[in-house]
Amino acid sequence: MGSKKNDGKQLAQNKKASHDYFIEETFEAGMVLKGTEIKSLRSGRANINDAFATIRNGEIFINNMHISPFEQGNMHNPSDPTRARKLLLHKEQIHKLYGQTKQEGYAIVPLKIYVRNGYAKLLIGLGKGKKKYDKRESAAKRDAQRDIQRVLREKQKVAR
Repeated sequence: MGSKKNDGKQLAQNKKASHDYFIEETFEAGMVLKGTEIKSLRSGRANINDAFATIRNGEIFINNMHISPFEQGNMHNPSDPTRARKLLLHKEQIHKLYGQTKQEGYAIVPLKIYVRNGYAKLLIGLGKGKKKYDKRESAAKRDAQRDIQRVLREKQKVAR
């Protein structure tokens, strides 16, 4: 059986997550989708920038994740593109996340959506919020690393 076209392909990414949070641990979660949502995901029509996860009654849900309705969809198309969607994790993982998020400053942050073995997966991370000075420090490190790489590339060009 051949691999699917979009297997392993990243469908959506939350670039603000690494800017706003220190990601301490990541978990791969399956998603419960309805109707033609998987077709919309595969065509890259998802946005997780404003999404967040909550735990209710021992189950974890992703809220505010926008999946646009599929254009060629039928009556099974969900009407609300930002509805809460259930995530599939092991019970031990949910309990661990629940305990960690009860601590001050921790949140469950969606990082990216991708397809693995034909199933849509959401990579979520346990993140601790960054303060303003942490964000400046991260930007300074990134700029310094970029300058170092630039100098190394220039030296390699001169050496040739």
